[in-house]
Amino acid sequence: MSTYGNFTAPIGSRRAPALRTVGTRERRSHLTAPRVPTVGIDIGGTKVMAGVVDADGNILEKLRAETPDKSKSPKVVEDTIVELVLDLSDRHDVHAVGIGAAGWVDADRNRILFAPHLSWRNEPLRDRLAGRLAVPVLVDNDANSAAWAEWRFGAGRGEDHLVMITLGTGIGGAILEDGQVKRGKYGVAGEFGHMQVVPGGHRCPCGNRGCWEQYSSGNALVREAKELAAADSPVAYGIIEHVKGNIADITGPMITELARDGDAMCIELLQDIGQWLGVGIANLAAALDPSCFVIGGGVSAADDLLIGPARDAFKRQLTGRGYRPEARIARAQLGPEAGMVGAADLARLVARRFRRANRRRVERHERYERYLETRRSARDSA
Repeated sequence: MSTYGNFTAPIGSRRAPALRTVGTRERRSHLTAPRVPTVGIDIGGTKVMAGVVDADGNILEKLRAETPDKSKSPKVVEDTIVELVLDLSDRHDVHAVGIGAAGWVDADRNRILFAPHLSWRNEPLRDRLAGRLAVPVLVDNDANSAAWAEWRFGAGRGEDHLVMITLGTGIGGAILEDGQVKRGKYGVAGEFGHMQVVPGGHRCPCGNRGCWEQYSSGNALVREAKELAAADSPVAYGIIEHVKGNIADITGPMITELARDGDAMCIELLQDIGQWLGVGIANLAAALDPSCFVIGGGVSAADDLLIGPARDAFKRQLTGRGYRPEARIARAQLGPEAGMVGAADLARLVARRFRRANRRRVERHERYERYLETRRSARDSA
Protein backbone atom coordinates (compact mmCIF):
# COMPACT_ATOMS: atom_id res chain seq x y z
CA MET A 1 0.00 0.00 0.00
CA SER A 2 1.25 3.52 -0.67
CA THR A 3 2.00 6.14 1.96
CA TYR A 4 -1.51 7.30 2.71
CA GLY A 5 -1.75 5.58 6.06
CA ASN A 6 -1.74 8.86 7.99
CA PHE A 7 -4.36 10.57 5.86
CA THR A 8 -6.99 11.75 8.34
CA ALA A 9 -9.80 13.22 6.24
CA PRO A 10 -11.14 10.59 3.84
CA ILE A 11 -14.76 11.26 4.71
CA GLY A 12 -17.15 14.16 4.55
CA SER A 13 -17.14 17.68 3.23
CA ARG A 14 -13.35 18.09 3.27
CA ARG A 15 -13.16 15.45 0.58
CA ALA A 16 -16.11 16.48 -1.55
CA PRO A 17 -14.57 19.61 -3.18
CA ALA A 18 -11.71 17.56 -4.59
CA LEU A 19 -14.10 15.07 -6.16
CA ARG A 20 -16.41 17.78 -7.53
CA THR A 21 -13.53 19.42 -9.38
CA VAL A 22 -12.40 16.20 -11.07
CA GLY A 23 -14.99 16.43 -13.85
CA THR A 24 -13.92 19.93 -14.88
CA ARG A 25 -10.30 18.81 -15.12
CA GLU A 26 -10.73 15.48 -16.87
CA ARG A 27 -9.94 16.74 -20.33
CA ARG A 28 -6.56 18.22 -19.55
CA SER A 29 -5.48 16.30 -16.48
CA HIS A 30 -5.46 12.75 -17.83
CA LEU A 31 -2.29 13.71 -19.73
CA THR A 32 -0.55 14.95 -16.59
CA ALA A 33 -2.07 12.63 -13.99
CA PRO A 34 0.56 10.80 -11.94
CA ARG A 35 1.84 7.74 -13.76
CA VAL A 36 1.24 5.47 -10.81
CA PRO A 37 -0.56 2.12 -10.53
CA THR A 38 -4.16 2.25 -9.40
CA VAL A 39 -6.83 -0.37 -8.74
CA GLY A 40 -10.00 -0.56 -10.80
CA ILE A 41 -13.08 -2.39 -9.49
CA ASP A 42 -15.95 -3.52 -11.71
CA ILE A 43 -19.04 -4.42 -9.66
CA GLY A 44 -21.77 -6.44 -11.34
CA GLY A 45 -24.66 -8.57 -10.26
CA THR A 46 -22.65 -11.80 -10.50
CA LYS A 47 -19.00 -10.82 -10.05
CA VAL A 48 -16.63 -8.30 -8.56
CA MET A 49 -13.49 -7.89 -10.69
CA ALA A 50 -10.45 -6.00 -9.44
CA GLY A 51 -7.20 -5.22 -11.20
CA VAL A 52 -4.06 -3.17 -10.88
CA VAL A 53 -3.71 -0.96 -13.97
CA ASP A 54 -0.73 1.13 -15.02
CA ALA A 55 -0.83 4.56 -16.66
CA ASP A 56 -0.90 3.04 -20.16
CA GLY A 57 -3.98 0.93 -19.46
CA ASN A 58 -2.08 -2.34 -19.01
CA ILE A 59 -3.49 -4.76 -16.43
CA LEU A 60 -0.66 -5.81 -14.12
CA GLU A 61 -2.73 -8.25 -12.09
CA LYS A 62 -6.41 -9.16 -11.95
CA LEU A 63 -8.56 -10.86 -9.33
CA ARG A 64 -12.17 -11.92 -9.44
CA ALA A 65 -14.70 -12.84 -6.78
CA GLU A 66 -18.32 -13.83 -6.98
CA THR A 67 -20.76 -11.16 -5.88
CA PRO A 68 -21.79 -12.38 -2.41
CA ASP A 69 -25.16 -14.11 -2.16
CA LYS A 70 -25.95 -11.82 0.76
CA SER A 71 -25.65 -8.80 -1.54
CA LYS A 72 -28.78 -7.33 0.02
CA SER A 73 -26.38 -6.16 2.70
CA PRO A 74 -24.16 -3.45 1.13
CA LYS A 75 -21.49 -4.10 3.75
CA VAL A 76 -20.97 -7.65 2.47
CA VAL A 77 -20.10 -6.34 -1.00
CA GLU A 78 -17.93 -3.61 0.52
CA ASP A 79 -16.07 -6.27 2.51
CA THR A 80 -15.38 -8.15 -0.74
CA ILE A 81 -14.03 -4.99 -2.40
CA VAL A 82 -11.78 -4.19 0.58
CA GLU A 83 -10.41 -7.76 0.63
CA LEU A 84 -9.56 -7.62 -3.09
CA VAL A 85 -7.85 -4.21 -2.78
CA LEU A 86 -5.82 -5.26 0.24
CA ASP A 87 -4.80 -8.49 -1.50
CA LEU A 88 -3.56 -6.55 -4.54
CA SER A 89 -1.87 -3.98 -2.31
CA ASP A 90 0.32 -6.70 -0.83
CA ARG A 91 2.08 -6.97 -4.20
CA HIS A 92 1.61 -3.52 -5.75
CA ASP A 93 2.12 0.09 -4.66
CA VAL A 94 -1.50 1.20 -5.04
CA HIS A 95 -2.15 4.97 -5.10
CA ALA A 96 -5.92 5.17 -5.64
CA VAL A 97 -8.99 3.00 -6.16
CA GLY A 98 -11.66 3.51 -8.83
CA ILE A 99 -15.06 1.81 -8.62
CA GLY A 100 -17.23 1.18 -11.67
CA ALA A 101 -20.70 0.24 -10.41
CA ALA A 102 -23.71 -0.96 -12.38
CA GLY A 103 -26.17 1.61 -11.15
CA TRP A 104 -26.97 5.29 -10.84
CA VAL A 105 -24.21 7.32 -9.20
CA ASP A 106 -24.86 10.82 -7.90
CA ALA A 107 -23.18 13.89 -9.37
CA ASP A 108 -20.55 13.99 -6.59
CA ARG A 109 -19.67 10.38 -7.35
CA ASN A 110 -20.14 9.30 -3.79
CA ARG A 111 -23.52 7.61 -3.49
CA ILE A 112 -25.01 4.73 -5.45
CA LEU A 113 -28.55 6.03 -5.84
CA PHE A 114 -29.88 2.78 -7.26
CA ALA A 115 -28.32 -0.49 -8.39
CA PRO A 116 -30.59 -2.93 -10.26
CA HIS A 117 -28.70 -6.09 -9.27
CA LEU A 118 -27.70 -5.09 -5.73
CA SER A 119 -29.82 -3.71 -2.94
CA TRP A 120 -28.00 -0.39 -2.85
CA ARG A 121 -30.30 2.57 -2.36
CA ASN A 122 -28.65 5.94 -1.73
CA GLU A 123 -25.56 4.09 -0.49
CA PRO A 124 -22.50 6.32 0.32
CA LEU A 125 -20.08 3.83 -1.22
CA ARG A 126 -17.13 6.18 -1.73
CA ASP A 127 -17.08 7.48 1.83
CA ARG A 128 -17.55 4.01 3.31
CA LEU A 129 -14.66 2.56 1.32
CA ALA A 130 -12.43 5.60 1.82
CA GLY A 131 -12.91 5.16 5.54
CA ARG A 132 -11.53 1.62 5.31
CA LEU A 133 -8.79 2.02 2.69
CA ALA A 134 -5.71 4.19 3.04
CA VAL A 135 -5.93 5.64 -0.48
CA PRO A 136 -8.40 7.99 -2.24
CA VAL A 137 -11.47 6.39 -3.79
CA LEU A 138 -13.49 7.44 -6.86
CA VAL A 139 -16.91 5.98 -7.76
CA ASP A 140 -18.57 6.14 -11.18
CA ASN A 141 -21.11 4.32 -13.30
CA ASP A 142 -19.66 1.24 -15.02
CA ALA A 143 -20.65 2.41 -18.51
CA ASN A 144 -18.94 5.78 -17.91
CA SER A 145 -15.82 3.91 -16.81
CA ALA A 146 -15.91 1.65 -19.88
CA ALA A 147 -16.40 4.62 -22.21
CA TRP A 148 -13.44 6.40 -20.64
CA ALA A 149 -11.27 3.31 -21.15
CA GLU A 150 -12.27 2.97 -24.80
CA TRP A 151 -11.59 6.68 -25.37
CA ARG A 152 -8.18 6.51 -23.69
CA PHE A 153 -6.94 3.12 -24.85
CA GLY A 154 -9.42 1.46 -27.22
CA ALA A 155 -11.80 1.96 -30.13
CA GLY A 156 -12.52 5.61 -29.31
CA ARG A 157 -8.97 6.97 -29.34
CA GLY A 158 -8.74 10.30 -31.13
CA GLU A 159 -12.50 10.99 -30.99
CA ASP A 160 -13.74 14.29 -29.56
CA HIS A 161 -17.42 13.29 -29.37
CA LEU A 162 -18.06 9.68 -28.47
CA VAL A 163 -21.12 7.72 -27.36
CA MET A 164 -20.69 4.25 -25.89
CA ILE A 165 -23.50 1.68 -25.84
CA THR A 166 -23.06 -1.42 -23.70
CA LEU A 167 -25.22 -4.39 -24.66
CA GLY A 168 -25.58 -6.94 -21.90
CA THR A 169 -28.60 -8.08 -19.96
CA GLY A 170 -29.95 -4.61 -20.76
CA ILE A 171 -28.48 -1.51 -22.39
CA GLY A 172 -26.18 0.97 -20.68
CA GLY A 173 -24.47 3.98 -22.15
CA ALA A 174 -22.17 6.94 -21.71
CA ILE A 175 -21.35 10.23 -23.42
CA LEU A 176 -17.89 11.74 -23.83
CA GLU A 177 -17.38 15.22 -25.25
CA ASP A 178 -14.00 16.92 -25.59
CA GLY A 179 -12.43 14.39 -23.27
CA GLN A 180 -14.96 14.78 -20.48
CA VAL A 181 -17.63 12.33 -19.37
CA LYS A 182 -21.06 13.97 -19.50
CA ARG A 183 -22.92 12.76 -16.43
CA GLY A 184 -25.82 15.20 -16.42
CA LYS A 185 -27.03 17.48 -13.66
CA TYR A 186 -27.82 14.61 -11.29
CA GLY A 187 -25.17 12.15 -12.45
CA VAL A 188 -27.46 9.67 -14.23
CA ALA A 189 -27.06 10.58 -17.93
CA GLY A 190 -26.60 7.79 -20.47
CA GLU A 191 -29.51 5.50 -19.53
CA PHE A 192 -30.24 4.96 -23.22
CA GLY A 193 -31.76 1.54 -22.68
CA HIS A 194 -34.89 3.11 -21.26
CA MET A 195 -35.74 5.31 -24.21
CA GLN A 196 -39.18 4.25 -25.42
CA VAL A 197 -39.02 2.98 -29.00
CA VAL A 198 -42.31 1.02 -29.13
CA PRO A 199 -45.21 2.70 -27.27
CA GLY A 200 -47.13 0.01 -25.41
CA GLY A 201 -44.49 -2.58 -26.24
CA HIS A 202 -42.83 -5.22 -24.06
CA ARG A 203 -42.92 -4.53 -20.35
CA CYS A 204 -39.51 -3.49 -18.98
CA PRO A 205 -38.32 -4.15 -15.40
CA CYS A 206 -38.02 -0.37 -15.03
CA GLY A 207 -41.84 -0.28 -15.01
CA ASN A 208 -42.40 1.20 -18.46
CA ARG A 209 -43.26 -0.46 -21.76
CA GLY A 210 -41.41 -0.48 -25.05
CA CYS A 211 -37.95 0.44 -23.77
CA TRP A 212 -35.10 0.10 -26.26
CA GLU A 213 -33.40 -2.62 -24.23
CA GLN A 214 -36.48 -4.82 -24.63
CA TYR A 215 -35.66 -5.06 -28.34
CA SER A 216 -31.86 -4.87 -28.50
CA SER A 217 -30.12 -6.62 -25.59
CA GLY A 218 -29.09 -10.01 -24.30
CA ASN A 219 -32.46 -10.43 -22.60
CA ALA A 220 -34.31 -9.63 -25.83
CA LEU A 221 -32.17 -12.09 -27.78
CA VAL A 222 -32.79 -14.94 -25.34
CA ARG A 223 -36.49 -14.12 -24.95
CA GLU A 224 -37.10 -14.36 -28.70
CA ALA A 225 -35.18 -17.63 -28.98
CA LYS A 226 -37.08 -19.19 -26.08
CA GLU A 227 -40.43 -18.09 -27.47
CA LEU A 228 -39.70 -19.72 -30.82
CA ALA A 229 -38.42 -22.88 -29.13
CA ALA A 230 -41.43 -23.06 -26.80
CA ALA A 231 -43.74 -22.75 -29.82
CA ASP A 232 -41.88 -25.72 -31.36
CA SER A 233 -41.20 -23.62 -34.44
CA PRO A 234 -39.47 -25.50 -37.27
CA VAL A 235 -36.83 -22.76 -37.45
CA ALA A 236 -35.91 -23.47 -33.80
CA TYR A 237 -35.15 -27.17 -34.21
CA GLY A 238 -31.41 -26.54 -34.24
CA ILE A 239 -31.31 -24.83 -30.87
CA ILE A 240 -33.92 -27.22 -29.39
CA GLU A 241 -31.66 -30.12 -30.31
CA HIS A 242 -28.63 -28.27 -28.95
CA VAL A 243 -30.22 -27.91 -25.49
CA LYS A 244 -31.81 -31.40 -25.68
CA GLY A 245 -35.24 -29.90 -25.25
CA ASN A 246 -34.36 -27.92 -22.08
CA ILE A 247 -35.49 -24.53 -23.31
CA ALA A 248 -34.53 -22.86 -20.02
CA ASP A 249 -30.87 -23.64 -20.86
CA ILE A 250 -30.82 -21.27 -23.86
CA THR A 251 -28.32 -18.42 -23.36
CA GLY A 252 -27.06 -15.47 -25.35
CA PRO A 253 -23.52 -16.83 -25.88
CA MET A 254 -25.07 -20.10 -27.09
CA ILE A 255 -27.13 -18.23 -29.69
CA THR A 256 -24.03 -16.39 -30.87
CA GLU A 257 -22.06 -19.63 -31.11
CA LEU A 258 -24.80 -21.33 -33.15
CA ALA A 259 -25.08 -18.28 -35.41
CA ARG A 260 -21.35 -18.48 -36.12
CA ASP A 261 -21.86 -22.14 -37.01
CA GLY A 262 -24.54 -21.13 -39.53
CA ASP A 263 -27.81 -21.72 -37.65
CA ALA A 264 -30.34 -19.70 -39.69
CA MET A 265 -32.64 -18.81 -36.78
CA CYS A 266 -29.82 -17.58 -34.56
CA ILE A 267 -28.41 -15.48 -37.41
CA GLU A 268 -31.86 -13.99 -37.95
CA LEU A 269 -32.31 -13.21 -34.25
CA LEU A 270 -28.97 -11.38 -34.13
CA GLN A 271 -29.96 -9.46 -37.25
CA ASP A 272 -33.21 -8.41 -35.56
CA ILE A 273 -31.33 -7.26 -32.45
CA GLY A 274 -28.83 -5.45 -34.67
CA GLN A 275 -31.56 -3.65 -36.61
CA TRP A 276 -33.13 -2.38 -33.40
CA LEU A 277 -29.66 -1.33 -32.29
CA GLY A 278 -29.29 0.70 -35.48
CA VAL A 279 -32.66 2.38 -34.92
CA GLY A 280 -31.63 3.48 -31.44
CA ILE A 281 -28.24 4.69 -32.64
CA ALA A 282 -29.95 6.81 -35.31
CA ASN A 283 -32.11 8.39 -32.60
CA LEU A 284 -29.04 9.13 -30.50
CA ALA A 285 -27.26 10.61 -33.52
CA ALA A 286 -30.20 12.97 -34.05
CA ALA A 287 -30.02 14.09 -30.42
CA LEU A 288 -26.26 14.10 -29.72
CA ASP A 289 -24.48 14.14 -33.12
CA PRO A 290 -21.31 12.30 -32.00
CA SER A 291 -18.46 11.35 -34.30
CA CYS A 292 -18.30 7.76 -33.08
CA PHE A 293 -20.47 5.09 -31.46
CA VAL A 294 -18.59 2.36 -29.60
CA ILE A 295 -20.56 -0.86 -29.03
CA GLY A 296 -19.49 -2.91 -26.01
CA GLY A 297 -20.92 -5.40 -23.57
CA GLY A 298 -21.26 -9.17 -23.81
CA VAL A 299 -23.67 -9.19 -26.77
CA SER A 300 -21.12 -7.28 -28.89
CA ALA A 301 -19.11 -10.53 -29.04
CA ALA A 302 -21.35 -11.40 -32.00
CA ASP A 303 -19.32 -8.79 -33.91
CA ASP A 304 -20.47 -8.33 -37.54
CA LEU A 305 -23.42 -10.68 -37.06
CA LEU A 306 -24.81 -7.87 -34.88
CA ILE A 307 -22.95 -4.70 -35.86
CA GLY A 308 -23.36 -5.21 -39.62
CA PRO A 309 -27.18 -5.09 -39.43
CA ALA A 310 -26.89 -2.18 -36.96
CA ARG A 311 -24.85 -0.17 -39.47
CA ASP A 312 -27.38 -0.89 -42.22
CA ALA A 313 -30.35 0.14 -40.07
CA PHE A 314 -28.51 3.23 -38.89
CA LYS A 315 -27.96 4.38 -42.47
CA ARG A 316 -31.64 3.82 -43.29
CA GLN A 317 -32.99 5.56 -40.19
CA LEU A 318 -30.58 8.48 -39.81
CA THR A 319 -32.27 11.86 -39.99
CA GLY A 320 -30.93 13.86 -42.93
CA ARG A 321 -29.24 10.79 -44.41
CA GLY A 322 -27.27 11.60 -47.52
CA TYR A 323 -26.83 15.22 -46.50
CA ARG A 324 -24.80 14.96 -43.29
CA PRO A 325 -21.64 13.23 -42.09
CA GLU A 326 -22.29 9.80 -40.58
CA ALA A 327 -20.84 8.74 -37.25
CA ARG A 328 -18.51 5.78 -37.19
CA ILE A 329 -19.83 2.64 -35.47
CA ALA A 330 -17.09 0.49 -33.94
CA ARG A 331 -16.95 -2.53 -31.68
CA ALA A 332 -15.25 -1.95 -28.32
CA GLN A 333 -11.69 -3.25 -28.11
CA LEU A 334 -11.09 -3.77 -24.40
CA GLY A 335 -13.72 -6.44 -23.80
CA PRO A 336 -15.02 -7.23 -20.32
CA GLU A 337 -12.09 -5.44 -18.66
CA ALA A 338 -13.08 -2.00 -20.02
CA GLY A 339 -15.01 -0.93 -16.93
CA MET A 340 -12.20 -1.99 -14.62
CA VAL A 341 -9.49 -0.28 -16.71
CA GLY A 342 -11.52 2.92 -17.01
CA ALA A 343 -12.29 3.08 -13.30
CA ALA A 344 -8.59 2.67 -12.50
CA ASP A 345 -7.59 5.38 -14.97
CA LEU A 346 -10.20 7.82 -13.66
CA ALA A 347 -8.91 7.17 -10.15
CA ARG A 348 -5.49 8.49 -11.18
CA LEU A 349 -7.14 11.90 -11.62
CA VAL A 350 -7.88 12.09 -7.90
CA ALA A 351 -4.56 10.53 -6.91
CA ARG A 352 -2.67 13.71 -7.86
CA ARG A 353 -4.19 16.03 -5.28
CA PHE A 354 -3.82 13.53 -2.48
CA ARG A 355 -0.25 12.68 -3.48
CA ARG A 356 0.61 16.38 -3.35
CA ALA A 357 -1.07 16.77 0.03
CA ASN A 358 0.77 13.71 1.30
CA ARG A 359 4.09 15.00 -0.07
CA ARG A 360 3.58 18.37 1.60
CA ARG A 361 2.76 16.60 4.87
CA VAL A 362 5.94 14.53 4.60
CA GLU A 363 7.97 17.65 3.79
CA ARG A 364 6.52 19.45 6.84
CA HIS A 365 7.37 16.45 8.99
CA GLU A 366 10.93 16.38 7.62
CA ARG A 367 11.36 20.11 8.26
CA TYR A 368 10.10 19.63 11.80
CA GLU A 369 12.52 16.76 12.32
CA ARG A 370 15.40 18.93 11.08
CA TYR A 371 14.28 21.69 13.44
CA LEU A 372 14.26 19.28 16.38
CA GLU A 373 17.66 17.95 15.40
CA THR A 374 19.00 21.52 15.27
CA ARG A 375 17.56 22.19 18.72
CA ARG A 376 19.09 18.99 20.11
CA SER A 377 22.47 19.81 18.59
CA ALA A 378 22.38 23.33 20.04
CA ARG A 379 21.45 21.97 23.49
CA ASP A 380 24.21 19.34 23.37
CA SER A 381 26.75 22.01 22.38
CA ALA A 382 25.74 24.17 25.33
